[in-house]
Amino acid sequence: MMRAVRFHGREDIRLDQIEIPVCGKGQVKVKPAFVGICGTDLHEYLGGPTLIPTAPHPLTKEKLPVTLGHEFSGTIEEVGEGLNDIRVGDKVAIFPILYDDTCGVCRRGLNNICVNSGAIGLTGPGGGLSEHIVLNRDQVYILPSHISLEVGALVEPLAVGWHAIQSSPFQAGDSILIIGGGPIGLGLVQVLKALGANKIIVSEISPRRQEFAKHFGGHHVLDPTRDNVAKRSKEICDGLGPDVVFDAAGVQAGLDAAMEAVRPGGTVVNIAAWGKPAVLDPTQLVIREKKYMGVMTYVRRDFEAVIGALESGVLEPSGMVTSKVKLADVVEKGLKVMINDKDRDVKIMVDVQQ
Repeated sequence: MMRAVRFHGREDIRLDQIEIPVCGKGQVKVKPAFVGICGTDLHEYLGGPTLIPTAPHPLTKEKLPVTLGHEFSGTIEEVGEGLNDIRVGDKVAIFPILYDDTCGVCRRGLNNICVNSGAIGLTGPGGGLSEHIVLNRDQVYILPSHISLEVGALVEPLAVGWHAIQSSPFQAGDSILIIGGGPIGLGLVQVLKALGANKIIVSEISPRRQEFAKHFGGHHVLDPTRDNVAKRSKEICDGLGPDVVFDAAGVQAGLDAAMEAVRPGGTVVNIAAWGKPAVLDPTQLVIREKKYMGVMTYVRRDFEAVIGALESGVLEPSGMVTSKVKLADVVEKGLKVMINDKDRDVKIMVDVQQ
């Protein structure tokens, strides 16, 4: 038997004892090391099940209770029959997105928005918040030897930012405004810096996250409780406004500022998970040909690009990890801290083997 943190229902997450999975042909057994607690996990805890299935999922056939944890790294502890390109002891980052690879969307290469999409740690099978997990070979990426397992668990959230930027009209030399300096917003700062953004403006309320935004490469950090974000962004960007705005906050005030700030012909990219519907005036899009688009997770090339950037040293995100908790403390010292003291941390990491 092994320990696993499983979602049973709204505000009902338990540390259970479950069977250890068996490694089959073409599979690997992984010993999870570090798992990031994500905003998605928090949304499920407070308002779910939303993404977590209550009926058998079309790909995994699983339903709640499910093991949580989709941002994670680990070590290979068993290699299944037929595999010769991976070894016991290899450090890996897990690619958690599940897709059928047969639907019309997948055939266009858009596996991240597969009509039957799922994710390890949300729809099964298994999740990072367990002592062992069995995965298909294509769900693990071997990490370069000098990349720590802690940093390996940051590949997934950084890939979210990488995909958002690559999906947008961003070009090196552009000016950017980021609404929200949480983990995704700070990931955007780092990736934009690596990709050659000229001016990076961050709007964030939390003083601690403001400091992190500066540390990771933000050129201008605004406090929306004191600054007129749209006005200041235009002043910083030659009076016209930023070329692209990334909304990583998901609140009405942030969307309003983004739409007002972005320059004529510019683009607002929504990367946030919203808790409720928003109001958007289409006239703002028409009069100055502003554009509004959404992005969802990432595809394999984004995940691979992040690992490459970590290997070369272009990305150095280890400072994002501000707390580590034990598997038994995921709710009390993880999720509840994110609810009651959300400005304290950037990324809370679960040390599974502690």
